[in-house]
Amino acid sequence: MKDIVDLLARFFISFIFMYEAFDSIFYFADTKNTMTAYGITWRQDLVLGTVIVILILGAILVAIGYLAKFGSFLLLLYWLPFTFIVYSFWNDPEEIRRLHGLYFMRNMGVCSALLLLLANGTGKYSVKRLIHVMRLPK
Repeated sequence: MKDIVDLLARFFISFIFMYEAFDSIFYFADTKNTMTAYGITWRQDLVLGTVIVILILGAILVAIGYLAKFGSFLLLLYWLPFTFIVYSFWNDPEEIRRLHGLYFMRNMGVCSALLLLLANGTGKYSVKRLIHVMRLPK
């Protein structure tokens, strides 16, 4: 049962980041405008393109369970700064402070799931384990 839950959790976590990546692709101009609003103006096309690649690569690695620790590290590399930049509720006006505080805590929960994956690995159902069990000839 634990291995099935590990697999489902990896898929759910990956879905969050795949959705984020495809949303950034489909609304590229709007995402750049949002980046400008948050003060990120240095080479927006390069930064956003890099972020999209990191999101897609990290989400795929986590979902299939091959180099999932590296994938979770990549996703943390994006998600932590994103959370502190976008949901800095301590700097927000009083009327949105509570809402951004809740979003901040939700994102910290996602970070904790990535940290658990980084610490514990993928479990039984992963491409890495499949390759190990098959013992392909060199």
